[in-house]
Amino acid sequence: MADQKIDNLLNLAMDSTPQEREKSWNLNVGYDEALQLWDVVVKYSGGEEGLSGEGITVVPLLGGYAVVTLPESALEAYSERTQIEFIEKPKRLYFSDYQANFASCITPVQSGSVLPGMGDGGLSGRGILIGIVDSGVDYRHRDFCNADGTTRILKLWDQSGVAEQEQTWPRRPPKGYALGVEYTQDMINAALKLPASEGYQIVPERDFSGHGTSVLGIAAGNGRASDGVNRGVAYESDIIAVKLGIPRENSFPRTTELMQGIDYLVRQALALGRPMVINISFGNNYGSHEPCN
Repeated sequence: MADQKIDNLLNLAMDSTPQEREKSWNLNVGYDEALQLWDVVVKYSGGEEGLSGEGITVVPLLGGYAVVTLPESALEAYSERTQIEFIEKPKRLYFSDYQANFASCITPVQSGSVLPGMGDGGLSGRGILIGIVDSGVDYRHRDFCNADGTTRILKLWDQSGVAEQEQTWPRRPPKGYALGVEYTQDMINAALKLPASEGYQIVPERDFSGHGTSVLGIAAGNGRASDGVNRGVAYESDIIAVKLGIPRENSFPRTTELMQGIDYLVRQALALGRPMVINISFGNNYGSHEPCN
């Protein structure tokens, strides 16, 4: 019978053959094959003095936890000590985007392995528009650029921007709106060809909080900045972004600005005749909180 003080994965690892453990992605995590030692997480009660022993190294942590290194042959006897409550093997850590994509089944969808009839191809977002209403976007980030350095952003409406009638690149609100400045793909590409200090003279939009850039990276980043490690969901999509207006005193932007931003994105999708997915990470707590009958 498996030791109830030892977590299931660690019990499974000890019951598996060396060949089975080598093939597994998880079973040997925490095990030093050369020294035949385990690093484990231990939950204990009482004092620290009873945790150590011959061939056992202990690093006590706060809250009654410790990292313990000990021979595999000593694990079962160690679990029988009165003060030992539970022993857990370490788990492998991942880059958060990779793990989130895998856990939400995005990785197999992108590879096509769970889509009958798609052959070797998966879904990449090609032909789809990703719209975002947020704190802005770092348009110079490589994840939002193509391999040739041009932008994937078709339009960028900075509601906080100041309209100016310059000769080369006049900055004005989108047609039908009276707020901020709309930057076109041509304007962004022109800015990208220049050093940042000069490019920001053409497209001065900035994402000072970084929230919009982070959210858009999850939704549509192509992973160029990380050599493909941190790739978003719709990594071949085109992007249309809205930076909400300047926050007022003690407040984020208002619902009037959010509504205009959504309206703008929908109109852009209709004009282009292309499907769009819109991400909105803003919200409020107004309205009834009564449960529905």
